Amino acid sequence: MSCETETATALKDAGQKVTPQRMLILSSVRHAGGHLTASQILEEVRHSYPYVDASTVYRTLASARELKLVNETNMGSDDNQFEWTGKERHHHLICRSCGEVTSLDNSYLDGLASTLLEDHRFQADLD
Repeated sequence: MSCETETATALKDAGQKVTPQRMLILSSVRHAGGHLTASQILEEVRHSYPYVDASTVYRTLASARELKLVNETNMGSDDNQFEWTGKERHHHLICRSCGEVTSLDNSYLDGLASTLLEDHRFQADLD
């Protein structure tokens, strides 16, 4: 299944319309290969669709975050950054001194979730 088909299916399954704007925004994030701010996404999308506005980008990103298609992370700067996750959990370790970012293997959080459940009978939502 192509990237666009997967994205369109995820939107349809969630009861959302598949619009050219949404597809361009999500394609921009998906194919970025890293983290982008909403402003960077808007700038990229406007190359193909100049009439898209910032509110459309923010609404699409918020919806995609709820669907767990994108991850929103505060990297210590003023603007949060977005990254394609494709419904898989994704976490980061961020150095507060130098700003270096590294991905955190989910096995660390799985162990934490298990320990919290066992020790405190608390089901942690670590997404």
